[in-house]
Amino acid sequence: MAHAKKHYNKVVLAYSGGLDTSIIIPWLKENYGCEVIAMAADVGQKSELDGLEEKAIKTGASKLYIADIRQELVEDFIWPTLKAGARYEGYLLGTSFARPPIAKALLEIAAKEGADAICHGATGKGNDQVRFELTAKALAPNIAVIAPWREWDIQSREEAIDYAEARGVPLAITRTTSYSRDRNLWHLSHEGLELEDPALEPNYEKLLELGVSPEKAPDKPCYITLDFEKGIPVALDGQKLDGVALIDKLNAIGGANGVGILDLVENRLVGMKSHGVYETPGGAILYRAHEILESLCLDKDTAHFKEIVAQRMGQLVYNGQWYTPLREAISAFVDKTQETVTGTVKLKLYKGNITSAGATSPYTLYDADTASFTTGERYNHADAEGFINLFGLPIKVKAELDARRQQK
Repeated sequence: MAHAKKHYNKVVLAYSGGLDTSIIIPWLKENYGCEVIAMAADVGQKSELDGLEEKAIKTGASKLYIADIRQELVEDFIWPTLKAGARYEGYLLGTSFARPPIAKALLEIAAKEGADAICHGATGKGNDQVRFELTAKALAPNIAVIAPWREWDIQSREEAIDYAEARGVPLAITRTTSYSRDRNLWHLSHEGLELEDPALEPNYEKLLELGVSPEKAPDKPCYITLDFEKGIPVALDGQKLDGVALIDKLNAIGGANGVGILDLVENRLVGMKSHGVYETPGGAILYRAHEILESLCLDKDTAHFKEIVAQRMGQLVYNGQWYTPLREAISAFVDKTQETVTGTVKLKLYKGNITSAGATSPYTLYDADTASFTTGERYNHADAEGFINLFGLPIKVKAELDARRQQK
């Protein structure tokens, strides 16, 4: 093991109870001689939190904090991202926007405990190290950050399991079942094992946990309605729900109907491609419903410009640049666009598909009289001739000049 030169008295570790963070506790004590305080953020991973305190203490931590940040995650991170329509290469950013509030909670506990440093279990190959550390730079710029995967000589999950077994660290995985998973109330991601070969079809029967494959979904469609206020979903089937409960319910409904499964080879921030499978049933439903409502409520120029902004926002969230002036400015723009995104969307879920079954809004810009094929007072078909002549003028001029040049 690489021995660190610096000594720390107290380190707060972002702890999940998984393989990496479990072995980090003894590693920190052996290499830094410090007290280790573990912090697990409750981001909706449910049973993964069971027995975590006992496990952390047994592994050598002096105590475990569980920070329930579910509401903050939804209201301050998920809703702004949903309202923006932000994606990254099709991915709905489930791990990405969960990291800043986890790091924020970690820093708050470090301040409370008077810790010298914080520590995370993100690898030196991944995106999460950047997301954790950019948040630290923004919120506590002078705190030390320890990233064991960038220091130790453990090279693989197998070696990590060896290290754990040598120190009696209890593990819930084996060498043959060790998918790398990240779960929160928004999604579940899967990486590793056969997914490391993109030539192979993922084994959904073994892989999926939030739902079923489309083939296993019911043979009849499921209809739901969602109510939005200023771009934020507030009710499901007429029942008002807070964000956490709403997403939970939609995950169950969407999962049962095989929606929100994404098989993706993505470009990581650090430059390599990686292959993963994401389950985001509730998120996929919310994104589709929000898009349908915006199609009624946003004018053409705003909608088209917002698509450009959404892509940039997706990059910022993916890259961990949440606490930046640009992300805040984009969110301010998005909030302005959402002032009229209020209404109700009905969806049909069927074997992995999410289709519109109707939408209404008090702010709709869809006017049946204007859009109708029946000639009405608001639209004179003859007006189109002059419009086309002006709109097509550059095309006509170029064609005429090209023809003259060819004649010469």
